[in-house]
Formats: sequence, structure tokens, C-alpha cells
Amino acid sequence: MKANDQEVKVYPAYIAGEWRFSESQETIAITSPWKADVIGRVQALTQDEVDQSIAASKAAQRVWADLSLGERGDYLNQWASELEKDREAIATAVMNEVGKNYNDAEKEVTRTVDLIRYTVQEALHMHGESVRGDGFPGGSKDKLGIIERVPLGVVLAIAPFNYPVNLAASKIAPALMAGNGVVFKPATQGSISGIKMIEALDRTGLPAGLLSLITGRGSVIGDYLTEHPGINMISFTGSTKTGKHLSQKSIMIPLVLELGGKDPAIVCEDADLDLTTQNIVSGAFSYSGQRCTAVKRVLVDDKVADQLVAQLKPAVEALAVGSPVDDSTVVPLIDEKAADFVQGLIDDALAKGATLITGNQRQGNLLAPTLLDNVTEDMAVAWIEPFGPVLPIIRVQTTDAAIAIANKSNFGLQASVFTQDIDKALEIANAVEVGTVQVNGRPERGPDNFPFLGVKSSGMGTQGVHNSILSMSREKLTVMNLR
Repeated sequence: MKANDQEVKVYPAYIAGEWRFSESQETIAITSPWKADVIGRVQALTQDEVDQSIAASKAAQRVWADLSLGERGDYLNQWASELEKDREAIATAVMNEVGKNYNDAEKEVTRTVDLIRYTVQEALHMHGESVRGDGFPGGSKDKLGIIERVPLGVVLAIAPFNYPVNLAASKIAPALMAGNGVVFKPATQGSISGIKMIEALDRTGLPAGLLSLITGRGSVIGDYLTEHPGINMISFTGSTKTGKHLSQKSIMIPLVLELGGKDPAIVCEDADLDLTTQNIVSGAFSYSGQRCTAVKRVLVDDKVADQLVAQLKPAVEALAVGSPVDDSTVVPLIDEKAADFVQGLIDDALAKGATLITGNQRQGNLLAPTLLDNVTEDMAVAWIEPFGPVLPIIRVQTTDAAIAIANKSNFGLQASVFTQDIDKALEIANAVEVGTVQVNGRPERGPDNFPFLGVKSSGMGTQGVHNSILSMSREKLTVMNLR
């Protein structure tokens, strides 16, 4: 098979410490969203190979957990160094496979290097504690409780396509530092990038079998993985639909779910509109809006709505649109199906009376950044996450009305509030039902030492380096009876 007159590479999976092809003798084609060519093929693993991977991880984990934090950290710091050496190659793989522009892909790799190194330092500074028995009424000073954190066992890390390196490492690094084994399932569209980052980890001499990289068809290994009795915890980033399915299948298994969002930007009458415009445009349209933390609707006070729209229009039209190799901000969506979905939301809104300010042009899976004004609550785009370059403007008469619309959503990931009144900012921040509120800034994940969480259909559990280590370990109490 050929693409652009070059042989398409077939990538092996990383099973029980070995790079090898699947017993199924089947592969899955990976098509570049902007080249529209098959750029590689990955393995379609069998359930038996899943069993092998989990068994190997469970065996290696027992030895790994006996290593000191410093010894584990040495492997991870070396991994960070290997990723740094491969930064350009991995960034190119990300660009080709998921369509992110090269500069952003390179920044993702650099951020990942920093995240891994920070994870090591954070783990080294997380200490156990002791509790005196006489601290409780009627307790005895002859009892001393020693509390330490111990690993859960084998962590299933499921990463999304849009940050195939960073959001994979944000699961793998804390899991390993906490003493766990890992089974890593990258998004199919993101597998090549995931393979390249694990090649770097393999070069550190990580104990064989501790980590496996699984690729395959969801119909064959999806539920099998999540229901497997050898999995002790699942960390998942992806769609709300899949996250809910996971929560139904993974009975009595700890879950951390990072799901979708419908992040509102609430713009008050006194907002600095230059600052607001800059943050809304970059927040809504970076990487074509294929981010759970993208600005996905603007709830603006009607008194300043005309002025805001007038400023947004030229800013949106100035965005670079096209190929990621040209450092475009708005790039082709991950596939035609995604583009069809976004187009359907635009068409529905226009049919119901929304005003097209700019955009609504399409070439295949490349959609021009689209700004819709006078969006009302009966339009699907007011509520549904598009994961694409469309931004609805909803005009409101009061701040209370903006809060009510924001909270009516099934999602609750992040919200932005734009105002020059700190008291008003804190009042709105307290009222909106989300995991994070950004005051005079766009929604975003990070810095990676900050907690990251969603409520309602946006997720379950808390991430961020410190919190991820906590979620991938548990407390264990040893009581010393001194007499």
C-alpha cells in the first residue's frame, strides 16, 4: 500500500515489554486529516493480547512498587530527556496525525517534558503522616497510626486524539510515580504519536511488562479492557458519551473521567472588550475549537453586544485558515464526520433565525471559523458541544440571565467571566456550576500543577499532577500498638 508514493509504515504494539505485530494479523489505517492519505497502520490486538499485557503489568508492578521514589523518578526523568531529544519528530507526527499546527505540536511535547519532570518532583515531596491515638477523646497514646500511600495496581490510561502526547503523559507519569503498572490505550487517531512517545520511554530500560501500549478495535477490546478484572483504576479523557458508558461498565473500579464541555464566556457590561475579544477568539478557535476547554458560547450583556460582535468579526476573519504545516490556527477537523456534525449545528441555527456574522464556508473537513449572533435557546448550538470552529453569541439582559443559561447546560467544565469589577467576578464565579472559573481569561487546562476537574456531564474526579497521584494511589494505615 502506498500514500504519496511512499510505503506506509506498519507500527507494532508494545505488548508485555516487546514491540510486536498482533496475532490477529489485522491492522487499522490512520488517515491524516489534512493530507487525506493513509500515513500509517497500527495493530488490531486481540483479547488474548490484552490478557497478556495486563498479566505482565501486574507481575512487573509488584517489583516496581518496591523501588524507591527516587529510583522510579530516575526512569521518568530519563523519559523526559528522551522525549526532548525526539521533540521535532514527535511534533511532526502529531501534526500529520491529528492536524495540529507544528508550533502547537512542538509546544505540546515541551509541555509534556515539563509535566513529567514536575510529576517526579511532586511525588518526591508527598510524604506520609503519623497520627497519635490520644488525639481523639478516649484514645490512647499507646497507639500510633502510620499513614502512607500505596499503588492501586494496574492503571488503564485512555487518551484522546487532540492532545495525544500531553494527555497521555498526564496519566502515565503519575501512575508510574505512584507505583502502578500501566496499560495505555491511545485514541486510534493519535496512536502513532502515542507509539513514538512510548518508544522514548522504552529506551529508558523501563522494567519489561510494566507498561503496554494497546491499539485495536473498540468492538473487540473496548469493553473487554474496561471490564477486565486485572484493571484496578481507569483514567479516561474523551467524549461524555464514552465516559458514561465506561462508568456503567467499570463496576467498583476507581474512575477519573475528563469529558466534554460547553464552556461559556460571560461578558459583563463593564468588560474590557479588547481583552475580552482577544481571549474569546483564541479560546474558541485555537486548533479549530477541538478542545474540551474551548470557548463554546458567549453570553454577553445586550448593552455591549453590538460592540463586542463588531470587534469579534475582524478578529475572527484575521485567523489563519488552512494547512497545519503553514501554522494555521483553523485547520481541518479530525475527519469528515466531525465536520458534518459542526455543519449541522450551523445549519440548524441559521434555519431558526441566527445571524451569520462571518464564516460558514467549507472545503471537505476544513471549516472557516464561524461566528453566529442572536442565537437563542431553541438552537442546538446553544447546548451541544461542537468540537469545531463555530461560536454562538447569546445576548442576555442581566447577569442573572447569563448565569441561568450557563447553569442550564448538562456540562460544567469551565467558564470565563469578563468584568473589571472584582466583586462581580467573584459573585458570578461562585454562582456558575463548573469545575474552574477563569476571570478575564480564556478557559484552559493548566498550568499542570493546578487542579483540573469538571462537574455534571463534564467529568468525575480531579486531575492535575498532585491530584492525579492521589487518585492513582490509596491510603494505607498501619497501627503501632506501643504497649
